[in-house]
Amino acid sequence: MAPTHVLRCCQRGLAWIPVIFIALVVCWSYYAYVVELCIFTIPSIGEQIVYLIFFHLFFIMFVWSYWKTIFSQPANPSKEFCLPKAEKERYEKEERPESQQEILWRAATSLPLYTRTGAGAIRYCDRCQVIKPDRCHHCSACDMCVLKMDHHCPWVNNCVGFSNYKFFILFLAYSLVYCLFIAATVLQYFIKFWTNELPDTHAKFHVLFLFFVAAMFCISILSLFSYHLWLVGKNRSTIEAFRAPVFRTGSDKNGFSLGFRKNIAQVFGDQKKYWLLPVFTSQGDGLTFPTRLVNADVEQAAVTLQPEPNERAAEVPVSPVSPVSESQNRLLSNDQHANNIGDHQADSTLKSADGETITVSMESES
Repeated sequence: MAPTHVLRCCQRGLAWIPVIFIALVVCWSYYAYVVELCIFTIPSIGEQIVYLIFFHLFFIMFVWSYWKTIFSQPANPSKEFCLPKAEKERYEKEERPESQQEILWRAATSLPLYTRTGAGAIRYCDRCQVIKPDRCHHCSACDMCVLKMDHHCPWVNNCVGFSNYKFFILFLAYSLVYCLFIAATVLQYFIKFWTNELPDTHAKFHVLFLFFVAAMFCISILSLFSYHLWLVGKNRSTIEAFRAPVFRTGSDKNGFSLGFRKNIAQVFGDQKKYWLLPVFTSQGDGLTFPTRLVNADVEQAAVTLQPEPNERAAEVPVSPVSPVSESQNRLLSNDQHANNIGDHQADSTLKSADGETITVSMESES
């Protein structure tokens, strides 16, 4: 056990190397820009002040979002997704997968679950011994199940998921703006040093290297930032982009997509004034998510019988609403239900035993 413990400590220590590298580069860039460029190279006081004000604004937002991405604890499934002690003991004793699935199905009847495995089974993590909520996955690096897991990022030494995905997007955005600002303001002095218009000083190396580093990071961050913006617009995680989630009605890569504006609100929240701040404003609890397929499931269909205008309306549910529908509807506002793109109604007319004409109206979402 001792060598294993030492090995884990070494692995955890080595995992911080990329973060330390980024921190050192950022500290050097701060020194090179503020001291070597603004103080020792730029002759105009007014230009120095303007550059320093905007530089520190971008620097603070970049460091703030990076800090929040690193030190936000990944969200885990709640206790309700753990098997009861008796069921857990039965599950571990069972050797047949069919019997184990029966135990999981019974335990999952009261849980807000909508996704399944590729074979249509309940998603269960043997490592964490929990039934996985929708969009939850086990991270081998963190050794835990993470809600709405996107990926494990070595540059932040943390798992990017429901608790810090907004911070990660802002970290990419502000790091891109930070590098672009440095590259744009250093360019003219880079050219002057390169063409020997300015005398060779100790600032020359810092200014030249600062431009190359900023330009290099701009290119790499731009592609990653663009990809994650596309994922946010589609309401997908990186895992779901490579492997479509499987619902009761089958796999659908757009199953969680609610439309562009609502997809953005899922990550950044309803209040736009907080979108650019590294504070948590994401919608929901990470355990349940609204989906455009919630009413397409036959287990959640409901039929409403409506008489003609001169008769009283009566509702006759075909089956009780499952916990999934209740949890999904808590997350969807009335506006979301009213404007959902997939909404449609199918009306038909039936004859009752007494000859009365009633209309059957079934609402569903595709």
